[in-house]
Amino acid sequence: MKFCSHCGSDAVTFAIPEGDDRPRHLCGGCGAIHYINPRVIVGSLPYLGDKVLLCKRAIEPRLGLWTLPAGFMENGETSEEGALRESWEEARANIRVDDLYTIYDIPHINQVYLMYRGELTDTNFGPGPESLEVALFREDDIPWDEIAFPIMRETLEHYFTDCKAGRFPLHRGVIHRKL
Repeated sequence: MKFCSHCGSDAVTFAIPEGDDRPRHLCGGCGAIHYINPRVIVGSLPYLGDKVLLCKRAIEPRLGLWTLPAGFMENGETSEEGALRESWEEARANIRVDDLYTIYDIPHINQVYLMYRGELTDTNFGPGPESLEVALFREDDIPWDEIAFPIMRETLEHYFTDCKAGRFPLHRGVIHRKL
């Protein structure tokens, strides 16, 4: 950070503020402390019968690989509203949200994922601007080697295991950087 986003001063340092335990950007001009917090990603696992809806990414990262519809939560919306919005933006899918299904922390990239399970309300879906293709898959037909992100793979694995058990508990986890 070269300039304070509050006052525009170039008197920004990186130090531990009094009473804190980690370095932050501090403005010597107005005294603002700039906190950089994790990003929240919201999404859904849309299903219909024994199939789930996946999107083939039209953007980086992981262009051309399959994912569940998800993206950054926007200011002024709830996490559920964000999941519904992302389902529409990426897959033109209308869903009825059942419940929060997975929560994953990904500390090495400062992200928290909230994924909702939701039933498709119709089959009028298709690719949005961030998707090349959208399709329904049974478990055996999922292109497992082409899933874009570990969180999406784990969410799908939980889902198919839970389908067999007939119950859908909340799953929590941490995905660490592979060394």
